[in-house]
Amino acid sequence: MTEKTLPAFYQKPRPIHAEQDANLALAETANYLFAASSNSVPLVAAEFTLACKHFPILFADGDKPLPVALLGLRSEENLFVDVEGKWQASYVPAYVRRYPFIFMENADKSEYTLCIDEAAPGLVGDGERRLFNDGKPTELLDNALAFCRDYQGHHAFTSEFVEALAKAELLVDNRADVSLATGQKLSLAGFKVIDEAKFNQLPSEEFLRWRERGWLHLVYCHFISMSNWAGLIDLTAEQGKS
Repeated sequence: MTEKTLPAFYQKPRPIHAEQDANLALAETANYLFAASSNSVPLVAAEFTLACKHFPILFADGDKPLPVALLGLRSEENLFVDVEGKWQASYVPAYVRRYPFIFMENADKSEYTLCIDEAAPGLVGDGERRLFNDGKPTELLDNALAFCRDYQGHHAFTSEFVEALAKAELLVDNRADVSLATGQKLSLAGFKVIDEAKFNQLPSEEFLRWRERGWLHLVYCHFISMSNWAGLIDLTAEQGKS
C-alpha cells in the first residue's frame, strides 16, 4: 500500500507481531488530536442511527461514493476535537475509535491482517495497556481484533446500499455555501446527497425491496442528519471567536 492510498490518520501501518511488539502498549490517557485536521471521516451503515443525531451524513464524491460524517466546514478543521484532544459529541465514529488499529488486505485480497500505525502518538514503548503479555495477546488486543473484524464486516452491506443509490440515480452533487455572522463566507463542495424528490418517486415494488433490505432507514437517517448543518455553522462561528 503506497503512501498516496493510505487511509486517513494512518502514516506507517504494519502487521502486529508478538515478538516485535512484546513491550508495545497504548498510552493511559488517550486523546483525539490525531483527528483534529480531518473535516470528515468514513461511516458504515450500522452507525447512521447514532451519527445522524450529531453530524451531517454525506457521500464523498468519487468512483465509489463513500458515506462520511461531516465534522467541519473547512478542509482541515474538525470542530469536534478541542485543543486538549477531547471529543465534543456523545458519539465518536467507529473509524475514529478504531485508530491506531486497522485491517489491511493482502495483494490478492484474500486475507486481512490486523495492523497498527507505528506512527500513532498514543503508542508507548512500555506501559500498563500492553498488546501482549508473555507472548500472548492481551484483552486489549483481542478487543481491537474483534472491533476491526466487526467494522470490516459492515463494509459489504454499506457498499451494497451505496451501489443501490447510484444505480437508482439518487445521489446528486451538492455544494454548501455558508455565510457566518461575521460576514465570512465558506464554501464546501465535492460531496453528494440523496435527492429526496427522486427517492419519493421510487416505484412501489422497488420501495418495498428497499424496506426488506433495511435501506429505507438509512435514507431517512441521511435526511434527518441534514438538520445538523446549523450546528456546524454555530460551532464554526464560536471557534472563530476564541
